[in-house]
Amino acid sequence: MLLDHSLTGDPAARPLVLTHSITESRASWLPLLPALEARYRVLAVDLRGHGHSPTGATYTPVDYAGDVIETMHHVGWDRALLVGHSLGGITVSAMAAAGAATGVVNVDQSLRLATFKAALAPIEVLLRGEPEVFQGVIAQMFDGLAGPLAGADRAHVDAHRRADQAVVLGTWETVFSSTEAELDATVEALASAVTVPYLSLFGADPGDGYADWLRALVPTATVEHWPDHGHYPHLVDKDRFVARLDAFAATLPA
Repeated sequence: MLLDHSLTGDPAARPLVLTHSITESRASWLPLLPALEARYRVLAVDLRGHGHSPTGATYTPVDYAGDVIETMHHVGWDRALLVGHSLGGITVSAMAAAGAATGVVNVDQSLRLATFKAALAPIEVLLRGEPEVFQGVIAQMFDGLAGPLAGADRAHVDAHRRADQAVVLGTWETVFSSTEAELDATVEALASAVTVPYLSLFGADPGDGYADWLRALVPTATVEHWPDHGHYPHLVDKDRFVARLDAFAATLPA
């Protein structure tokens, strides 16, 4: 699926792909675009079922990744530095496993999907309920994730959030319907195919032992936790995030 997208920045600069969180769109990256466009050739996409992109029949990580790769090919790229936030972090991980990355920055998305399954279990029935109940649960969930994000940046993210029940449930269906062992096996198969440098950056604590767990699957991984930055560390401290992205990009092949 060819995704709705924007392509900005210096055509001669390093290619950079931006993917966003569930219920959001490429608009969530707008506060960072001026800084990124000055350094990179930036492809920002709306994932399937989000923003202005078409909906799909299914919403698996492979679906999401395949769409972004198709869109990369549309603009003439085979590989790029991939940056993904939340759902986008899963997406760029799957893209890296498919060979589309020179490097990966995964922003606040744990790959421990079995743990995510346990967190979703108590609210699954509400998420599958009436639309107003679903919307209330999603609003409460993202309110809790915002952490220190405030002011214009918080207002911007909230204004561009659109929670489509079918898309959200479709995205999380694999988590709902798989056992923890099946999720572990799926993640292991995906992660073991990632061979490029991989920065996993958290604003919320990913849990005891996460760094060791991830490095056992992805030996190229670096895990960083920026305490008290919440789910949006890239927006809470934009300058720090851009500087860290630049430092990471400097370690990659040209």
